Amino acid sequence: MTETVNAFAERLRARFAEAVVIVAQPRGEVTLETSAAGWLDAARALRDEFGFEQCVDVSGVDYLSYGSDEWDTDVSSEGFSRGVEGKSAGRFVWGESPNGEATAPARRYAAVAHLLSYQHNRRLRLRAFAENDDLPTVPSLTSIWPGVNWFEREAFDLFGIVFDGHPDLRRILTDYGFVGHPFRKDFPLIGNVEVRYDAEKKRVVYEPVSIEPRVGVPRVIRDDARYQTAVGEAAQRAEVKK
Repeated sequence: MTETVNAFAERLRARFAEAVVIVAQPRGEVTLETSAAGWLDAARALRDEFGFEQCVDVSGVDYLSYGSDEWDTDVSSEGFSRGVEGKSAGRFVWGESPNGEATAPARRYAAVAHLLSYQHNRRLRLRAFAENDDLPTVPSLTSIWPGVNWFEREAFDLFGIVFDGHPDLRRILTDYGFVGHPFRKDFPLIGNVEVRYDAEKKRVVYEPVSIEPRVGVPRVIRDDARYQTAVGEAAQRAEVKK
């Protein structure tokens, strides 16, 4: 008989008493959250004791401004407003900081590994928050799953997370001289430099960006009164039939 999600979560809680087990319902997605110090030992135990043969991905997460919302999606006679004020994450120039510092999370950077068990047909998310936001560091998983080598390099390049023990931790997507980490929430959406060819110097030159910060419009689900109306009409018809 296939083990249920709740039974699997209880097994994880019993084995990793100091960790946090989160089950996202109704999808049944399970997350095991450990400390950065316990990240490597937990990964080894998940491979050897729980049968997670493969790590299919390692990513970074920046929780700065997590949960904040600039967009009003309520229905009104004036329509849907796209007006945004202030300098939230991404919408500022290089050297500035986003507003709303009071909402900064206690733990900002996390490394997330996605594990797969073929023998048990199960997936698991393993997450650990870095203890130091100035230099976020977690142990490398390359000694357990060698295939995560490039995944960790990507997380280092884009988020600036250092994977201690990685055999060759260097940038993989951006140029070696790139300044900053582009997936951090305090990295401006416009970047910090622009590249052009200088005909007089006969070479490519780097200059500060010449455009103003722009607003990235997220994809949102707008409330529509027609749905509520349809539900109400269906309820009325059901009452009439009674």
